[in-house]
Amino acid sequence: MLAISDPNLLLGEIAIGGLLGVLIWRLIAWVRTAPITPDPWDIETEQKLSEPEAVELCHRCFTAQPDNAWFCECCGASVGPYNNMMPYVNLFSQGEVLRNGVMDKLPPSPLIIIGYLLYSLAFCNVFAPICWFFFFKNLKRVNKLDAAEI
Repeated sequence: MLAISDPNLLLGEIAIGGLLGVLIWRLIAWVRTAPITPDPWDIETEQKLSEPEAVELCHRCFTAQPDNAWFCECCGASVGPYNNMMPYVNLFSQGEVLRNGVMDKLPPSPLIIIGYLLYSLAFCNVFAPICWFFFFKNLKRVNKLDAAEI
C-alpha cells in the first residue's frame, strides 16, 4: 500500500475524490435547473391522439393494432404497452432488439456498435460471439449497400 505510506499520494487521492464529488454535484444541479421543454406537437395533435377513435400503430410497419395486441401480426414487432415489463414477453422484446442488430439496416455509429456489443454480452452470455459475428457481418453488408448507393 504505497498510498498509505506516502502523504503526497494520499492528498492527491483526496483531491481527486473531492473534485469528482464537486463535478457530480454540479452535474446534478445543472440537470435539475434545466428548463422543461414543451411537447413536440401542438394542442390539436394531442387532442387527436387522445380521441377514442385513435388507433395504435406498429412502429415498424405502421399497421393498425388492436388494443390488446402484444406483437404486430404483419412484422412481428413487439407493440404491447407493457411488453418490456412482463418477464416472459420481455424475452421476445430482447430477441427483437438482437434480431434488428443482425438483420436490419443500422447506421454504423460508434454508440450503436458499442451498445449492441454490450447488450449482446449481457443477454447472450455464451452465445455473444456468435451474435457479434452476425452483427459485424450485417454492418459490412450495410456499408456495401451504402457504398453502392453513392
